Amino acid sequence: MSYDLMVFERSAAPQDPAVFMEWYEKQTSWSEQHDYNNSEISSPALRNFYSTLIQTFPNLNGADAPDDEQFDKLDESGLDVYLTDYSIGKNIIYMAFSWSVADDALKKVREIAHLHQVGFCNVSSNMEVE
Repeated sequence: MSYDLMVFERSAAPQDPAVFMEWYEKQTSWSEQHDYNNSEISSPALRNFYSTLIQTFPNLNGADAPDDEQFDKLDESGLDVYLTDYSIGKNIIYMAFSWSVADDALKKVREIAHLHQVGFCNVSSNMEVE
């Protein structure tokens, strides 16, 4: 199991909570016709969010993932727990963190979401949306 958070493009997300949940279900059906490891398909705000967050929580997969040497350094230092599985859509970035870094992830994602003016959803809690 993972600790899951999501950020989203505010202009694409419904305001009504019930409609938001339907939109969330559609977004997380992963039916968009693209690679979900490529941040280039997202909005500028989501790309900026992602570029900032991977400095602390590196992507486990895709072009931005650490190479073998970098991974070994993370592993040796115990920082491999910060590796995060990102699923990047046109209007959302869904992140699966290790539970051991859940508090750090929640704080950092909220901070960076606010900085880049993207929406925030705590998927693993109670679907709290900000």
